[in-house]
Amino acid sequence: MTIRILLADDEPLLRMAFTMVIEAQPDMEAVGEAADGAEAVRLARRLRPDVVLMDVRMPGTDGIEATHRIVRDRRQTRVLILTTFDLDEYAFAGLKAGASGFLLKNVVPEELLAAIRNVAAGDAVVSPRVTRRLLENFASRLPTGPAPARDERLQRLTPREREVLVEVARGRSNTEIAAELHLAEATVKTHLSRILLKLELRDRVQAVVFAYENRLIHPA
Repeated sequence: MTIRILLADDEPLLRMAFTMVIEAQPDMEAVGEAADGAEAVRLARRLRPDVVLMDVRMPGTDGIEATHRIVRDRRQTRVLILTTFDLDEYAFAGLKAGASGFLLKNVVPEELLAAIRNVAAGDAVVSPRVTRRLLENFASRLPTGPAPARDERLQRLTPREREVLVEVARGRSNTEIAAELHLAEATVKTHLSRILLKLELRDRVQAVVFAYENRLIHPA
């Protein structure tokens, strides 16, 4: 099955470089290019890509707003935010907008391709620990003061599912969670699938954000 990819970046040379890398893969196809967020939204609606590589800082409609619109219009499309720095403040906003993860613009081709394949397969986290570090760095953006009322969807989880959710928010992989909770890795995957379904979340990254916002875990 070919992964259809839309590239959104205002730098033509970067789009060309990514396109060359993608088109060299037998299981990938670059279906379009956008120079700004508004064009990315229009092309995503028309081309229905599996994955969008989304720059943050673009003229006009930025990558954050474009991500929000794309995710809202088509849940099947996954968005990978492209950042200049690994703790770019806009990356957090991108995850909140519905992105499935983020990559550095200077990512090596092998990591770019692996990230695209992982996200297309439904595994949203490119790097669990990096995602956790980003959330911790911008913890000040999360609710402070007295604990807010927790989302009522939490009541849908079993005690074991809540444990798994907390471990996911700590940045642990399925293998690490299995070892920590003395479960089979397949069981962890099953729990995670049920957690996403019960909490009405798109993917693993959104589960991490949910856990932080509901104070199931606090930044170190």
